[in-house]
Amino acid sequence: MDRADARNRVRFSVAPMMELTDRHFRVFARLISSHAQLYTEMVTAQAVIHGSRERLLGFDAVEHPVVLQLGGSDPKMLAAAARIGADFGYDEINLNVGCPSDRVQSGRFGACLMAEPELVAECVAAMQAAVRVPVTVKCRIGIDDQDEDEDLDRFIETVAGAGCVHFVVHARKAWLKGLSPKENRDIPPLNYGRVHRLRARRPDLVIAINGGITTIEQAEEQLAHVDGVMVGRAAYQSPYMMAAVDRRLFGIIKPAPEREAIIEAFLPYVERQLARGVPLNAMTRHILGLFNGMPGGRAWRRHLSENAHRPGAGIEVIREALAQCLARRRSPGPRDEAVVAALAG
Repeated sequence: MDRADARNRVRFSVAPMMELTDRHFRVFARLISSHAQLYTEMVTAQAVIHGSRERLLGFDAVEHPVVLQLGGSDPKMLAAAARIGADFGYDEINLNVGCPSDRVQSGRFGACLMAEPELVAECVAAMQAAVRVPVTVKCRIGIDDQDEDEDLDRFIETVAGAGCVHFVVHARKAWLKGLSPKENRDIPPLNYGRVHRLRARRPDLVIAINGGITTIEQAEEQLAHVDGVMVGRAAYQSPYMMAAVDRRLFGIIKPAPEREAIIEAFLPYVERQLARGVPLNAMTRHILGLFNGMPGGRAWRRHLSENAHRPGAGIEVIREALAQCLARRRSPGPRDEAVVAALAG
């Protein structure tokens, strides 16, 4: 992998999130930012090999650059799954070494693999031998009692020795016992300094940081210390934050897309999916936050939430929601005026 190209490519990415970053969300996100790197939900290697590949791996060409994240710990199965993913056209294959859920641990993959860096290195080597696209790793800064810079360094050194040059590091450690996956996103304290120090010690690697980053300003601050920034729920819950990504993080000189234009551009995709039998709410659930913080945002969310699930619902539901949102923006109520005043400072 060309490190200069990789560093530019990973400056901003949207984290893989189970039941959130599906193909419909990724198409929507791509309409907001043309350069943000997008990730699939984690898919197990076993599911890729034995499951419905079109359902699990299918994606729209507009999503590029898009990364397939795999879960597993068997080098042969991961190599086979990586090959299938590459054949589907994914731009990169990422190995999950960060998810702390009990179900993932019972399958011997995710964050528990940080205790087995040699096995992770074996998995990475097998995957790299199977594909020509980059193979990368997403991990934590540590697990349980592994809570020193040296522990992370040891893991990174071992896996990098197998040829991996790009790591996404969630700047929280994971407690494999006693905390739920949700608690592991919030309770272990952030330690950005550990990731910054890793990057300083290993300038030969591409290091991206994840965890607790919610604004473009915070992303810009992090990019003074690391090669890339990954944002999760903030990008999902308030997706319009991505409208500034191309200009501010990638230096692309073009106007940010307007929210209404994003919806209009999304509608042809929605129509195609409806024709294939996809229910409307499978897509509208991803766009609820587009007008967050704006007058009319509440009307937008309410209309979609109350109507998109109805049998036979079509794009008229989205158009009606947009019309109600715009009407509120033209004639804001007291609550909306308060929002506008707060945003104006």
